[in-house]
Amino acid sequence: MTEQGMLTGTLVDCSKLTTREINQQLRTLATEGLEQVTLTNPAGRHNLAVGMDTCMKIQIAGPVGYYCGGLSEQIHLEIDGNCGWSVGENLMAGQILIRGSASANAAATARGGTICILGHAGPRAGISLKGATVIVKGNVGPSSAFMMQQGRMIICGDAGANLADSIYQGEIFVGGRVASLGADARYEPITGQDWQMLAQELGPFGLDAHTYNFKKIVCAEQLYHFKPRDFSKWKDAY
Repeated sequence: MTEQGMLTGTLVDCSKLTTREINQQLRTLATEGLEQVTLTNPAGRHNLAVGMDTCMKIQIAGPVGYYCGGLSEQIHLEIDGNCGWSVGENLMAGQILIRGSASANAAATARGGTICILGHAGPRAGISLKGATVIVKGNVGPSSAFMMQQGRMIICGDAGANLADSIYQGEIFVGGRVASLGADARYEPITGQDWQMLAQELGPFGLDAHTYNFKKIVCAEQLYHFKPRDFSKWKDAY
């Protein structure tokens, strides 16, 4: 958690405000051209900094609940603590940095921007990802990247069972162990261009790509389009 002496910008004390009042205040400060604000005493509240469409930097000094930063565009959000479900859900653009761990469904359906989790992520991280980049320094839980449609996941640690189940497009990189791949996912050789991309994506967060033994996972395209004659494959997969 951020110490009081390290807080920067305009401070908003959440302890006596409702969630609606906090978010309204953030929007008001953004329209006034404020560049940076810090929320203190978040106390695990849900729905903080949702629907933001400004590049104003928002720092949250403590843990947050569900859906933090969701439905936002051009947001620059830093969370100094752990997160509940679905942090960054449907993020359109911008960046969310979590200096802690995230619960289930982190970055669900995120369409753009970058979400970096410096701790671990729970089950179904990156579920139905639609274009964003998701970076997890630690491990991810089972069924992560389920039905991933576009985008990129970089997992520096281990991945739980059924990784990338029913993936359509996009790519996943895992630096640790993979418990098992889900239906229609396969390994693909990692290229020099991949390593260059990994270094560029991880470097800004103080992570060195070459300290990890990354493996690349993509769609196998065996179930990519349903065909009646292949029904047995679908039955076996599900």
